[in-house]
Amino acid sequence: MIFILIVGALLLFLGIGFYNANKLQHIHIQKTVNIQSDIETTFDNVVFLKNFTKWSPFYEADPNQKTTIKGNDGQVGAQFHWDGNKGKDLGFQEITEIKPLEYIKMECDIQKPFKANPTFEYSFSKKGNLIKVTQDFNLKSGLVDSFFMWLFGAKKDMEKMNARGMERLKSVSEE
Repeated sequence: MIFILIVGALLLFLGIGFYNANKLQHIHIQKTVNIQSDIETTFDNVVFLKNFTKWSPFYEADPNQKTTIKGNDGQVGAQFHWDGNKGKDLGFQEITEIKPLEYIKMECDIQKPFKANPTFEYSFSKKGNLIKVTQDFNLKSGLVDSFFMWLFGAKKDMEKMNARGMERLKSVSEE
């Protein structure tokens, strides 16, 4: 009888988990900030990867991480590599599209702590005397990876990190 209850509870847990994980196979997070700065400064803070450590929430969380830039910074093909958290975080992001003063797309290749390939897209527009910056984050993953993201509450962490990054971009651009 106890065995049946344990198996039933486990099946219920897995059923709920995979039901919720199915919803996490595509994660889209959108954050927008209005920045009191000129569009060139704001755009340059994103397109030039050398500026990333000034506003990155990941660098804020781990200022000892090693970072390198490969390629021509500020141009398509430039890459920002990181190795942090004592070797537990490893990956890079690459600029894949630029429309000057309007749009930047970056694709990430995360190898640790898990394998993932999210994209970040930044749109810039003037709104009166403000610069409106919208960040679109997209991550597609398999059902098993999504199950573990659900289990550990990864989407909430991603939302908080992205919001913090946009707050820091605002702060740096308004200095």
